[in-house]
Amino acid sequence: MGSYILCDEMRIKVIFVMVFLFSSEFGLQQLGATLGINYGQVANNLPSPDQALILINSLKITKTRIYDTNPQVLTAFANSSIELIITAPNEIVGELTNPQQALQWVMTNVQPYIPTTKITGIAVGNEVYTTEDEALMSNLVPAMIALHSALVQLSLDSSIYISTANSLAVLENSYPPSLGSFKPELVPLLAPFLQFLDTTKAPFWINAYPYFAYKNDPIRVPLDYVLFNPNSTGMVDPYTNLHYDNMLYAQVDAVTFAIARMGYEGIEVRVSETGWPSKGDGDEIGATMDNARVYNRNLLLRQMENEGTPLKPNQKLDVYLFALFNEDLKPGPTSERNYGLYQPDGTLAYNVGLTTLTSGASISLTSSATLGCREEVGSLWCWILMLALLRIMMIL
Repeated sequence: MGSYILCDEMRIKVIFVMVFLFSSEFGLQQLGATLGINYGQVANNLPSPDQALILINSLKITKTRIYDTNPQVLTAFANSSIELIITAPNEIVGELTNPQQALQWVMTNVQPYIPTTKITGIAVGNEVYTTEDEALMSNLVPAMIALHSALVQLSLDSSIYISTANSLAVLENSYPPSLGSFKPELVPLLAPFLQFLDTTKAPFWINAYPYFAYKNDPIRVPLDYVLFNPNSTGMVDPYTNLHYDNMLYAQVDAVTFAIARMGYEGIEVRVSETGWPSKGDGDEIGATMDNARVYNRNLLLRQMENEGTPLKPNQKLDVYLFALFNEDLKPGPTSERNYGLYQPDGTLAYNVGLTTLTSGASISLTSSATLGCREEVGSLWCWILMLALLRIMMIL
């Protein structure tokens, strides 16, 4: 009899927990509305796309960006809730200026996979305007126009937009944000690009990394300001009186002002990449696991609040974290191989509080804790209670 009373009491508590969880949506449905993650694959030891999908789903993230059109990924993500941005890499941008080539590319890499795979965007190249490749830069907009025409021809333009991710280095000035402006030599190239975005209602993507500002000048750039930590300094733009308590929002608004300076007020700025390395070389100041955890966790908390920037407070800022995995074949300093939330074996590089299972959740989902829970009578209650405990921990 006592066990039945205990069971009833537990169910009552679980019902309360469920109401609490789902009334607050665990902060995750709101999070999924604006937060995405970059799924890079420059490595020789990554889990399969099917396993990667399990990880992404465990994070309750509903948007992912890949840097190619890997058919294994496109197939694995079919019938999932993930909205996918695919990429036409820099090497083929020149070919895509040909309307027939652009049409063939869409018919090969997009049309066969939809609607079961939710392809919502095409990135044409990556950081093209800072490559110093004049041919590539000149070909970008014609390729985008040709691809958009292909989407129109196939009746896909209403559900798939086209843009390109830009380095923050396209800016001549970013401080204060209201004086944001593009480099003069890029203006002739950016003018038709902005016109294309405005005409097709596509966003301007920016890869923004406050980490680099801190690494390059740790004495004058306050660490708390770049990590989203509470700080007494921040900055006030003297021309708008807008207060910035973190660098990422200041960088985004600087881009918005630069776009407006060229005559376009309605183009939305989205963050296509941001993150913090958990490891670096000796001269890579700030590249630590603690800083990576703090930066990404604080950003996630902002995302859960559906924050906008000081300039656009009522417009949720779309952000894609970089990256899902540490990628061992990326060239450059050590930091380049250590931006991932996960190690290649599916274990967390560090826990920022995103996972909705246990902190030891992995792609196999067969840890001893998980198996123990599954073997319990009424394992559903066990999972719900685990979620509740995580929620309480986040509140505390």
